[in-house]
Amino acid sequence: MTIEDEIRTLAARQAQLLKQRVDTRVAEMQSDDRSHYLIYQVLGITDAEGELIDVYENKGRFLYKYAGAFLEEAAFLCFKARFPDAKPAQIENTSGQRPRQFGIDCLIGNDAIEIKWRDATTDGDHITKEHTRIRVIKDHGLNPVRVMFYYPNRGWAMRIQETIKTVYRGIGGECYMGDDAWSYVHERTGVDLKAILTEIAEENRRGG
Repeated sequence: MTIEDEIRTLAARQAQLLKQRVDTRVAEMQSDDRSHYLIYQVLGITDAEGELIDVYENKGRFLYKYAGAFLEEAAFLCFKARFPDAKPAQIENTSGQRPRQFGIDCLIGNDAIEIKWRDATTDGDHITKEHTRIRVIKDHGLNPVRVMFYYPNRGWAMRIQETIKTVYRGIGGECYMGDDAWSYVHERTGVDLKAILTEIAEENRRGG
């Protein structure tokens, strides 16, 4: 099976799982307590609008979860195809008691790669936590690498990501975001992941 076949299989599996979860949740919502619609009405939202909002809020939560899981696993498959010894790993926290360990999404030699589809956090403490994580990786003699495919849309969240990039580079690591992330995966693995995903998306738009 080629890497493209693996990614297509993964996409089909995740799409089916997403559909099942969404269908199940929407069916469950038919028997939900809707007494809170009173407050919606006070704020000028009709029952029909309120139902749509609730349904799409739930659909959105599942979509973000499965979109992230899919893209992160697809990127890992690209690294695994080029580097058969690539693997997830755990390292002990040498800088405190919590957490006891830090996870590494993809360890290739000394490169400890964190794969994120998107990071939209607006929590300023996130910078401190990320700095600790990077420092622990360096303490273990590894090179921290961050690959994040999509920037958040909001200004404060975007500034946090730029700060995290500075932290990575300041400690001697590597950080690739947005277009740079797609290019890094392509150049490092020889797999044009974005082109494969674009082709799958176009096929889905055409109805397969």
